[in-house]
Amino acid sequence: MNLLDNIRIVLVNPMFGGNLGSICRAMNNNGITDLAVVDPRPDMDMDEARKFSCNARAQLEARKEFSTFEEAIADCTVVAATSARTGFYRDTSYTPREFAPVALESAKDHKIALVFGREDKGLLNEELAMCSHIIQIPSSDLYTSLNLSHAVYVCCYEIFSATGIFEPSEESAPEADAALRERMFGMWREMMIETQFVHDQKLDHMMMGLRRIFNRGKLTVPDCKILMGLAKQSMWVADQWKKNRSD
Repeated sequence: MNLLDNIRIVLVNPMFGGNLGSICRAMNNNGITDLAVVDPRPDMDMDEARKFSCNARAQLEARKEFSTFEEAIADCTVVAATSARTGFYRDTSYTPREFAPVALESAKDHKIALVFGREDKGLLNEELAMCSHIIQIPSSDLYTSLNLSHAVYVCCYEIFSATGIFEPSEESAPEADAALRERMFGMWREMMIETQFVHDQKLDHMMMGLRRIFNRGKLTVPDCKILMGLAKQSMWVADQWKKNRSD
């Protein structure tokens, strides 16, 4: 079972089509597809919503609309409200990262909701009272209120990350062994001499610096071959320059 299927994003009385479209995109970025819209503004620009949804237009068209908040969360167990304001029991709030395992635990067997309020004034106290959890997204004191679509993305991202579904790509090329690295360093030593990059008395010191640079990370076989090719080509150019100069 995909736990993300039981995550519902609830938007209460959203105002702007651009936000609605961006939210559809943010949800799909994070594998979430259940979108409930409560009492959307009748003058919302749906052309703008379709534009901002990009390749998530199917998500936009699949949204469910409800006339009341109660209807949108009726079948949910955990109902988490996002709020940037303080007071009204917000001292017991969770960050999105703290809330993610709570959400996923309940989503094993139940539908849960993440609730986001109006762009201009957020959620009303009576709406917050119907929620079981409060989420506050960490932000700077310079500006604590996030754009609606950004807030949705942050919360969805933390839940998606907590699932462990995403596996980052790994380096597939084999790591260079000591023999290949020494061949590469030997060619670079020769190249620095041929190009007159460094005088003989400073060559060993420069080579130690070069080794430190290249040994800070893992060198793969293709890495070494590229660096050896660079050294070889540089020596060829230096040789051509010497020949032209003598001519």
